[in-house]
Amino acid sequence: MYDGIINVYKEKGFTSFDVVAKMRGILGQKKVGHTGTLDPEAEGVLPVCVGKGTRLCDMLTDRDKTYEATLLLGMETDTQDTTGTVLSETDASGLTEEAVREAVLCFVGDYDQIPPMYSALKVNGRKLCDLARQGVEVERKPRPVKIYDITIRSIRLPEVVMTVSCSKGTYIRTLCHDIGERLAVGGCMKKLLRTRAAGFRMEDSRTLDELQALKDTGRLEEAVLPVETVFSGYKEIRSGDASMDRLLRNGNPFRFQMDGEASLEDPFRVYDSTGLFIGIYRFSEEKRMFYPVKIFLS
Repeated sequence: MYDGIINVYKEKGFTSFDVVAKMRGILGQKKVGHTGTLDPEAEGVLPVCVGKGTRLCDMLTDRDKTYEATLLLGMETDTQDTTGTVLSETDASGLTEEAVREAVLCFVGDYDQIPPMYSALKVNGRKLCDLARQGVEVERKPRPVKIYDITIRSIRLPEVVMTVSCSKGTYIRTLCHDIGERLAVGGCMKKLLRTRAAGFRMEDSRTLDELQALKDTGRLEEAVLPVETVFSGYKEIRSGDASMDRLLRNGNPFRFQMDGEASLEDPFRVYDSTGLFIGIYRFSEEKRMFYPVKIFLS
């Protein structure tokens, strides 16, 4: 039984569910989940949680992400990427590089984004993509997202290559569509590569074939990162005696004297006296105790 996180490189043609299914086969266990869906034609970092690590899924999905995207100007499709049906085509050759840069960079910051119909979001219990395949379009409310940074790598019209760092819930397809709309020529996403997600980097990721090869040679554990890896930036609290160990292992709150320099506003990694990782705790100012946020014992 494996417990932790595996940094998987999702290749083109696989859905995120396909990756999970294949990882169940490689690992020989059912308790496997992914953190943040990638479209079948997209590729890049897909952290996969296994065993006790599946408790991380909701926490990692909320983390920021970085993508390298290719925007194709002059084409609008129903899926907002080049896999969809073309709705309109416009000559984008008359655009200036300055106008393109201005349109792209104006999306940096807070941004109300309307989710695409071809997405897994649900409205009244039904997935938008299922409705879209039936030719049904429903009203979607704009959702607040944040674009932290956009670096334009190249402009060779009608294509623009850019690196985008953004908050959870951001659809890069929709960003490409909205940039094209702002330039009045239409736009869609041609290519998407996720280079970073929840602190995991593309250069450290492994393909499914590489993971299978590790399994075949009895070295799969090399790819499984401990759960606490995700929280390496948090300060640590370590139990000093057996009585506190009992409280921790039962998921109870506890009192602990911190040094004067430690900030009590941030979460803490908590370990028992043997070095066993218990989980993540926060300090309650009102009750002057540390309370569990997420326990990873079983």
